[in-house]
Amino acid sequence: MKGSLKLLFRIVLLIFVFANIVVIFHAYKLTHFYERAEVLTKNKSSKTSWDKTMEILMGAKAVKQANLQPDTIVQKLYFVTKDQLRLEGWYLPSAGSKGTIAMFHGHGGKKSSLLPEAAVFRRLGYHTLLLDFRAHGNSEGNTCTIGYEEAEDVKLVYDYLQKGNEKHILLYGVSMGAATIMKSIADYKLSPSKVILEMPFGSLYEAVRGRLRIMHLPQQPLATMLTFWGGTTHGFWAFNLNPAEYARKIQCPVLLQWGKLDPRVSESETNIIYKNINPAKKLVVYEQSGHESFYKKEPVKWTSETTAFLQ
Repeated sequence: MKGSLKLLFRIVLLIFVFANIVVIFHAYKLTHFYERAEVLTKNKSSKTSWDKTMEILMGAKAVKQANLQPDTIVQKLYFVTKDQLRLEGWYLPSAGSKGTIAMFHGHGGKKSSLLPEAAVFRRLGYHTLLLDFRAHGNSEGNTCTIGYEEAEDVKLVYDYLQKGNEKHILLYGVSMGAATIMKSIADYKLSPSKVILEMPFGSLYEAVRGRLRIMHLPQQPLATMLTFWGGTTHGFWAFNLNPAEYARKIQCPVLLQWGKLDPRVSESETNIIYKNINPAKKLVVYEQSGHESFYKKEPVKWTSETTAFLQ
């Protein structure tokens, strides 16, 4: 009997250790992006069964997305983090002088994906500054911490505009970009004039659950394991990365936007964030949109809502 129990214990322990090793690899791959030249790419048709098995067990390397060049005048700006990473930004001036909107993309994204929204803001009389987060687009680095370290990236842009005597600094973020804005405001006591947040996750744990949902994988215990290892491998407690709590620190008008069909960010997360924001706020729900650009999916509604908020 004792021998059977020992064998069972060893089998369970082995499974537990193996599962954690697999999760560690996946957590690592989810938080790292590489230059295209660094990644040996194979199209799906040429991948062997071994290649596919290794991707399932170890995860696949993610490639930095290449920016599309804007069809207007752009000034390249560079910001240096405390870790000596050089981040690239684009400054797109407007004919007006209502202020500057700093714009931040989502996880795995790039600054050029926000050019359509930037064009609307510029027509409304706002200059725009678009940034590639660390490990994204044309910025240096390979490690993405889903908003933890990226809060410094937002601060660098904010400080640059403030030192340039910009009196009206507005912040616009999508998904991870929105969550990172909230963390930066909380960490560094930023005081923007207005903030537009689109589909921010309520916590990193909930963001991991959302990712597992769209992958049709069981949320437990994978969500807990991925969150734990995703933070531990980068030296922070990931369960404390909580944009819903950071929302309490925002002291300016906020436009919070969410897509009714969003499979990643839940309605309950959005409602908690909205509840925690100061009274100068508005929640807009896009009935036909998921976790995507609201401007591209519902351009008339998005333009109307953002225009009204910025006036």
